[in-house]
Amino acid sequence: MSYAQLYGQWQKDPEGFWLAAAGGIDWVTPPTRALDASRAPLYEWFTDAQVNTCWNAVDRHVIAGRGKQAAIIHDSPVTGTKHVITYADLLDRVSRLAGALKAKGIQKGDRVIIYMPMIPEALEAMLACARLGAIHSVVFGGFAAHELAVRIDDCTPKAIIAASCGIEPSRVVHYKPLLDAAIDQATHKPDFCVIFQREQEVAKLTPGRDVAWHEFQFGVEPADCTPVEGNHPAYILYTSGTTGAPKGVVRPTAGHLVALNWTMRAIYNVGAGDVFWAASDVGWVVGHSYICYGPLIAGCTTVVYEGKPVGTPDAAAFWRVINEYGVKSFFTAPTALRAIKRDDPDGKLVPPLPSLQALYLAGERADPDTIHWAQNHLKVPVVDHWWQTETGYAIAANPLGIEHLPVKIGSPSVAMPGFDVQVLDEGGHPVSPGTLGAIAIKLPLPPGTLPTLWNAEERFRKSYLNHFPGYYETGDAGYIDADGYLYIMARTDDVINVAGHRLSTGAMEEVLAAHKDVAECAVIGVADDLKGQSPLGFLCLNKGSNRPHDEVVKECVKLVRDQIGPVADFKRAVVVDRLPKTRSGKILRGTMVKIADSQPWKMPATIDDPAILDEIKAALQTMGLARD
Repeated sequence: MSYAQLYGQWQKDPEGFWLAAAGGIDWVTPPTRALDASRAPLYEWFTDAQVNTCWNAVDRHVIAGRGKQAAIIHDSPVTGTKHVITYADLLDRVSRLAGALKAKGIQKGDRVIIYMPMIPEALEAMLACARLGAIHSVVFGGFAAHELAVRIDDCTPKAIIAASCGIEPSRVVHYKPLLDAAIDQATHKPDFCVIFQREQEVAKLTPGRDVAWHEFQFGVEPADCTPVEGNHPAYILYTSGTTGAPKGVVRPTAGHLVALNWTMRAIYNVGAGDVFWAASDVGWVVGHSYICYGPLIAGCTTVVYEGKPVGTPDAAAFWRVINEYGVKSFFTAPTALRAIKRDDPDGKLVPPLPSLQALYLAGERADPDTIHWAQNHLKVPVVDHWWQTETGYAIAANPLGIEHLPVKIGSPSVAMPGFDVQVLDEGGHPVSPGTLGAIAIKLPLPPGTLPTLWNAEERFRKSYLNHFPGYYETGDAGYIDADGYLYIMARTDDVINVAGHRLSTGAMEEVLAAHKDVAECAVIGVADDLKGQSPLGFLCLNKGSNRPHDEVVKECVKLVRDQIGPVADFKRAVVVDRLPKTRSGKILRGTMVKIADSQPWKMPATIDDPAILDEIKAALQTMGLARD
C-alpha cells in the first residue's frame, strides 16, 4: 500500500484505522471503540480498554520464545564498559524491581520520579513503574536542584529512584547532593528514595528515607503486571513553558502503545530482532519513545549509549557503535551530526556501514548542508522528521516502512496518518501553498498524543487550543508546498518582522549553513529602532578553518543578500566558538535575543554549559549590543 493510499484510508475512517493498528498490542480487555469525544475539545483514545505497557514491552516477547534475544545493549565509553541484557534477563530484573516498589507501597496511580543517567537501570525503573500502573516522571539526570524541586512539588511523587552520579567525559556529576537539596527545597516530601550506587561514586544514604537499589530488592516477591484503563497516564514528562514554569505533558497508556508500535514498522522500518538506536537521553521524549518503549514494544534490541558524538573518544564514536552492534535504523539530533561534521568535515572517519539502512534526524531543523554531508558519507537515506514532546512521535516524516517518498531537502516530508496539518494566518484561516504561517493540527490529535497537562487543564487549553479553535497550536511556523510537503522554518516567535516583512530566521540559517567554512549557525532578531527587528547571525566555523573571520562574515552577508534578498536586511554576523544549547541540542535563541536586547533573562534550567552565555554576551558587546 502506498503512503497516499494509507493516509487516505485514515482520512476516510480514522476510528477503523486506529482500531486496526490496535491489533498489534496485547490487551487485557480489547477496545470496542477508538475515539472518545465526550469531552471535546479534550479527546481521549481506547478509554474502554484495559492493558499493561510492561507486558507489551517485555513479557510477551519472552512468552513468544525470544527470551534469549538482546533487549538492551549498554555501551558506555565514559566508563569503558559494555553489556547485554536479554529479554529474559529484563523480565527478571523489572519484575523484581516492581515487586520491591510494591512491597514499599507503590501502587497504580502513584507517581515516581526517576533521576538517572544513561544506564539500563533507568529503563528498568520506567518499566517497573509501568508494570505496577505507577506513573513515572523522568527528570534529566543532573538537572539543577531547584528545577527538580519544582517537578517534585508538581507531580508529588511517593518515591524517587536515582543514581549516585552521572559521568561526563571530563567529570563526575554528583546526583545525590542535587537530589538531597531538591527534597529540602520541595514542599512535598517523597516517602522513600531508591539509590543505584555506581562504582565511580558511592553516595551517602539518608537513614530512614534512602534505600540502596540491590538491598531494597533482596528477597522480594516479583510483581505481576497490573492492568490499567486505556486513558491511564503512563508517564508525565516536563517540557519548558514560556512562563518558565514547566508543563507536565501527560502520556496516555493505550494510545502510546498503539501509536509507538505502528511507527516502528511504518516510519523506522524495523521489527522484532532488529537493532534500533536512538542517540538521545531517557530524560527527553526521544528517550521515552525510542530508547525505552518503542523498540521494546516492537521486540527490537535497543542501544543505551552513555557517551558523546565527539570526544568519547573522537568523531567516529557513532559509527563504531553502529558497526559493532549491527544497527539497522539510527536516530539522532542534527546538532550531534553538526558536531561530528565540524570535527570531520571531509568524512574521513566514516567507515562502510553495512547494517545501516537509514538515518533519522529530529529535535530541531536539519539544515540542508548537514543532510548533504550525511547522505554523501553514510550512503543511506537521511530522513528528517518533525515532532514534539507533546505528540510523542512524528507528526511528519518520510515513512520508509510504507513507501520511500521523494526527498525534498529542508522538509520533514509529509503528515503521518492521524495528523491533519494546516498552515494558518493570524486569524486562523488556512493560507495558500508556499505561504509562511502558524502550523496547526486539526483536532482531534491521534492516539498517544497529550490529552492534557498534569493538574493544569486550563493551562493546556490556553497553551494549545484557545488561539486557533478546533486546532492544536504547535508553536512552529512554516509552510506547505504544492505537493503537500511541510517545511518547518522556526518557532513562531523566531519569525521576525523586519520593516513589516515577516521573515524566517530558519531560512537565513539554511543559507549560512551552506557556506563552506560554517559548521553550525544561528540567526536571531534583535531590536531595531528603525525597522522593528534586524537579523543577527552567529557562526561556528569548521575545525581547521583558519580564514580571517571578517572575510567569512562578509561572504555570509553576501550569501543571504543573494539568496533571500535585500528585504532580509542581513548585515551583521559574528564568529563564536560554540552556541548555547539545551542538553537535548536545541539552540537557546530566545535567551540570546534577551541578552542582545539588554533585557532581563533567566539562566535556562536545561542549558548544557552556562559559561557559553558569557561568551555570547562578550561577542554581542563587541557589536554594541548586550549592554549591562
